[in-house]
Amino acid sequence: MRSPALLLFAVAALFLLDLTSAAQNSKVLAKAQTVSGDRFTVGVKTPRGASVYAVVRPSAAMLNAIDKGLTDLFVVARKDGYRMRLNYSDYTIYIARSDRTTNAAGEYSPDFAVGASQYAGSVYDQGGYIYAAGMVIANNPCTFMIAEHERNFERVSDVVRYEGEHLVLYHNDRRRYAETADHSRGGGHPILN
Repeated sequence: MRSPALLLFAVAALFLLDLTSAAQNSKVLAKAQTVSGDRFTVGVKTPRGASVYAVVRPSAAMLNAIDKGLTDLFVVARKDGYRMRLNYSDYTIYIARSDRTTNAAGEYSPDFAVGASQYAGSVYDQGGYIYAAGMVIANNPCTFMIAEHERNFERVSDVVRYEGEHLVLYHNDRRRYAETADHSRGGGHPILN
């Protein structure tokens, strides 16, 4: 039989571990919460070791889709000769609540709304904001945000890969990063082939 003190210690250790995972980079967390308007209180890891912070616990399918997107990113990055920031543990992904679940064509497309900024007046401008499937939050540490999905996890994998492209370029090819970081000047994904 385990002692009550040992059991209490184990519970306290798990609680501290949970606090540690939630004790993420405070500046990055503040930016993610400001952009999305969400509070990211759930911290988990994907099966391959990427950090994920969410409003609600992500499903296994969502976590696997994130790993698949990162796997696809790493394969294409290595093919292009890039070597830095190609580990799952290098990445932190915030999962924000979606502000819409269908696009203008009525297709399932969970996205979150953000201020239009440099996209103001462009085809993306929806009256002072744009809908984004994903968005880089910080280059260092490698952090981006995606919208919650209940299905179409292939889209999640694609968005993870595409947001990750910006971060791989930031750490491996600053010239190409500067040319592709801002989609308001044109261009899209995939960037890496």
